[in-house]
Amino acid sequence: MAIVRRADWGAPATSPATYIGSTHGVKIHYLGTAYTSRPHAQCAAYVRQIRASHLANKKEGYVDVAYNFLVCEHGTAYEGRGVRRRTGANGTAALNSRDYAVCALLGSSGLTKPTDAMLHGIRDAIEELRKHGGAGTWVGGHRDGHPTSCPGDALYDWTKRGAPRPTVEEEPEQKPPTPPRPTPPKPVVDLSKLIAAAKADPPRKGTPVSYYGVKTVEAALVAEGLLAREVADGHYGTATVLAYAAWQRRCGYKGNDADGKPGPASLEKLAKKRGFTVTA
Repeated sequence: MAIVRRADWGAPATSPATYIGSTHGVKIHYLGTAYTSRPHAQCAAYVRQIRASHLANKKEGYVDVAYNFLVCEHGTAYEGRGVRRRTGANGTAALNSRDYAVCALLGSSGLTKPTDAMLHGIRDAIEELRKHGGAGTWVGGHRDGHPTSCPGDALYDWTKRGAPRPTVEEEPEQKPPTPPRPTPPKPVVDLSKLIAAAKADPPRKGTPVSYYGVKTVEAALVAEGLLAREVADGHYGTATVLAYAAWQRRCGYKGNDADGKPGPASLEKLAKKRGFTVTA
């Protein structure tokens, strides 16, 4: 709650306005003249200017600034007449005795729409008047019961909704971005070990494989539709020899060049197509 007491903004510590024990509620006002947004450092001076103009108004005969509180766009509530003091702003003696008055530093042109900070400040003033000034629960506008456009349509609409504090909309929870999946390293096939397996491996399903790289080549041959998946067991046996020979023929080799034993050129082509790396 940001309330600046009278003595702190440059007025006498106590208002000379008539004492009042309690009120029906609080009426909200605006300046009704052009008002320009300004830095917060200039707001207290503007409140002093309003008080000086009210004291100079011989027709109204104000004894002090007319309002019980004045609230700037930055959310600070400046104590005017304060609590337990009859306002001079509501239009008639009866209306002044019925309700307190809180003025928003808001114009009929220039700055015309209340900021969220200002609405919070008005609520601070209302709650101060209720807690320490005996204000009732009713909140309305100056125009309620008096022929005026005050406090302007935007502020009046807010008062008719019960003068609620602005709510802070929670931003949707930001889920951390899903990290990209690391690219798995390409399998590596050693050509010399693969050739040794092709020369040595009989069809020994269920026995230990002679070289793990055979499974990589067999998987590539399965993907090419040249080897049945159920015989891709990691042994460079008869089925794998026949499948690799078919791959060699697909690459354009004939005769002894398509004998099913891998060579560097045919294996590089298979590696490039099926995503593994060949070393000598």
